[in-house]
Amino acid sequence: MYTYAFFKTPSTPLQLSAGIDGDLEVIETSVLAALVEPELEFEAVQNDDNQLVQAVLAHDRVICDLFWQITILPLRFGTQFLSRDHLIAHLNENRNKYLDKLNQLEGKAEYRLKLTPIELELPSNPEMNGSLKGRDYFQAKKQQYQAHLDQKDQQQQEFQQILAEIEQVYPDAKLKAGSDGVEKLYLLINKQDEMSLYQYLSKWQNQYPQWELGLGEALPPYHFV
Repeated sequence: MYTYAFFKTPSTPLQLSAGIDGDLEVIETSVLAALVEPELEFEAVQNDDNQLVQAVLAHDRVICDLFWQITILPLRFGTQFLSRDHLIAHLNENRNKYLDKLNQLEGKAEYRLKLTPIELELPSNPEMNGSLKGRDYFQAKKQQYQAHLDQKDQQQQEFQQILAEIEQVYPDAKLKAGSDGVEKLYLLINKQDEMSLYQYLSKWQNQYPQWELGLGEALPPYHFV
């Protein structure tokens, strides 16, 4: 049975969108519930690359739609249970653990902060005017290269300062290194504090010009489950 998320048993009906290939259903226990797509033949989806891509997108869409209605524990794409009974047993066995986690996540969202290093230009050397020869030329080149390394060191020091400031304000943060020096920081923040996050972001951008800060939209807490 294909499963999207766990959440506290809702007191009012949820607005359910279409699933990957069919209708969705909420399976409830006394305190916990799960959103499932009971008729999905997931193996068939896996065997078709086009369907697989669409299924990944649909999975995220369903979770996001649910996230705006209720606090959830989003599950990874492809999560399945052998049967309804196995799913209910799993919820009952892990009730306390899931309830504690849901309480921690109540009213919160995940934000991705992308930190991109500004490309550094090679420092100009006024002595590199074509008049230097031999040893003097290579000495000047060495000095120019060292100045560039100093710039990069300063940029990395600035990153550590940004990181320290962010984690002081938002302790629920997870760092994930990207490619080309791009860093991704995932923040768990109360949804109602989103405006203050943008204010902090503007302050940090002005304070640390060697990094470009880009903030994504509020998402389910994928990295904090």
